[in-house]
Amino acid sequence: MAEIIRITEPAAPAGTQSLPQNVEAEAALLGALMIDNRLVEDVQLRLKSHHFFEPLHGKIYDAILKLTDRNMIANPVTLRPSFEADEAMKEVGGPAYLAQLSGSGAAIIGAKDFAQQVYDLALLRALVGVGRELVEGALDTSEDVAPLEQIEKAENELYIVAEQGGADGKAKSFGEATKDALAMAERALNNGGHLSGITTGLEGMNSKIGGLHRSDLIIVAGRPGMGKSSLATNMAFAAAQRFQRDTEDGIDPAKSAGAPVALFSLEMSADQLATRILAEQSGINSENLRMGKISQQEFRSLARAAAELQNLPFYIDDTPGLTIAALRTRARRLKRQKHIGMVIVDYLQLLQGTGKGGDHNRVQEISEISRGLKQLAKELDVPVIGLSQLSRAVEQREDKRPQLSDLRESGSIEQDADIVLFIYREDYYLKAVEPDYPMPDEIEKQAKYEAWKEKYDPVAGRAEIIVSKQRHGSTGIVRVRFDGRTTKFSDSVDEGYLPEMRS
Repeated sequence: MAEIIRITEPAAPAGTQSLPQNVEAEAALLGALMIDNRLVEDVQLRLKSHHFFEPLHGKIYDAILKLTDRNMIANPVTLRPSFEADEAMKEVGGPAYLAQLSGSGAAIIGAKDFAQQVYDLALLRALVGVGRELVEGALDTSEDVAPLEQIEKAENELYIVAEQGGADGKAKSFGEATKDALAMAERALNNGGHLSGITTGLEGMNSKIGGLHRSDLIIVAGRPGMGKSSLATNMAFAAAQRFQRDTEDGIDPAKSAGAPVALFSLEMSADQLATRILAEQSGINSENLRMGKISQQEFRSLARAAAELQNLPFYIDDTPGLTIAALRTRARRLKRQKHIGMVIVDYLQLLQGTGKGGDHNRVQEISEISRGLKQLAKELDVPVIGLSQLSRAVEQREDKRPQLSDLRESGSIEQDADIVLFIYREDYYLKAVEPDYPMPDEIEKQAKYEAWKEKYDPVAGRAEIIVSKQRHGSTGIVRVRFDGRTTKFSDSVDEGYLPEMRS
């Protein structure tokens, strides 16, 4: 086999290491492809011309792909016209080099192995490149020093390298797709017939939407005070706790109805969120907990709950002012390091886009953010829950149940979302108009208060989760209970309800 003459890569100085490469494997692969064009189908989905260390080999590979794509035979004879005037080909003896590459038929046997090695070495070179840029950027102090930006950029580039190495980039056959569908159905069957995704912690919600599914963007929206953050925290805790329990029971993580969770809190600090969860699990009033108005008995309950939750796979990032690009970088890092299976963003209006626009293009910025969250869900193959504010139009209607048109600042949120959930609590609005408690002799005020109480008592502590959009199923209302004392949502058991009997 003819020796390849370096065209663009100078010889490495003495005492230094050259880049990872195997030019002989590249030559052997090209020879095998020219001898048996059917091998092209096995390698072209992953291997690209830029993966070849020797640029001439990349050109030859591209030429082979072009001919086979046109259903033409690619061999030294048909490839010759493409390289008659090629300067790099002249360096190695002209088009006769093509015949030399295909001179040994033995390479056909190991063609796939050669392709894999060429690909792996290309990834290693990409890794070297990321390292070089990181070092050069860290050493260069001539411009503004922004170490955190450099770290985020390096992490993003590392993730790209890792993703290139892990994805085949091919379409699934119908047979492969049906296997995934059957696995999902089996998972739902094993979890009681209604849960095919990650648990929400609420049986009613699980029954309605089948749990939280991979690659879905779920928007949870409501007016301030409705309990958006509480519901998201409840869901996150339920998923993380279920995953921890399934792991302890020896259940395969792929079959678990839970997942490690990453919660990006742009509104509350990590300790505030932890306080909410501790209040929920210990049954202590969250306000009293924040202010320290608890007894020794309650403190012992709190310490016990904290000890039980110490190893919970639940990660909170409370960095303020994140851009959508920075959030995606951090989520990728957590996916790589902690294997997270669910992401929550509280809330998306506090995220920033990549541009520097002002209020006049805020709609465009929110559109970029909602698209970015959907892309993140597909990229990481996890459910992403984005909390969203609603416009004040809700307050101006007599029926204050939210509608899709109330989603604030952008219709793209509705378009990008796979599921849209609204939280509605009638007791919240009634509590706001509660009349003064009457004195015994205030007959008129007493009648007014009793009339208000008749409306308030039946709905006190009750909430509705309105499924306004569901790409995979029907819409409707899930009725739940909300304990404002501990900020906890739980299933509502209606009177007269009996569970379905199973034979």
